[in-house]
Amino acid sequence: MQELIERITTRTGLGADTAQEAVAIILDFLNKNAKPEQMQKVFEALPGAEELLDARPDAASKGGILGGLGSLVPGMGAMAALNELTAAGLSLEEVRSVVRQIVGLAREKAGDDVVDAMVSKIPGLSQIL
Repeated sequence: MQELIERITTRTGLGADTAQEAVAIILDFLNKNAKPEQMQKVFEALPGAEELLDARPDAASKGGILGGLGSLVPGMGAMAALNELTAAGLSLEEVRSVVRQIVGLAREKAGDDVVDAMVSKIPGLSQIL
């Protein structure tokens, strides 16, 4: 996980704490929307990701009304995650940059087919990329 955080801070200019919070929000979004077997591959490819997610307080209370709707409306989960990321102080371009860094490292570690399968099945994710 440290490799990912350092990569994000170097390439985006975000501080380490902000980068870590952004990664946790995005992992939470992926975990709620991806198939469990896909997430397992992501966790294996990104050591420390599962622990970061496990250490995260329940995100549902942070998502407000968008967080509650996320599980009911396809694509709304992405909006709830975006809402949470902007509330953490990230601009839309910083959100895109962080997502691209996570996806890029996941591609390097888990392979294109694993990541492409996940991205294609999660409503709203491809729009962020």
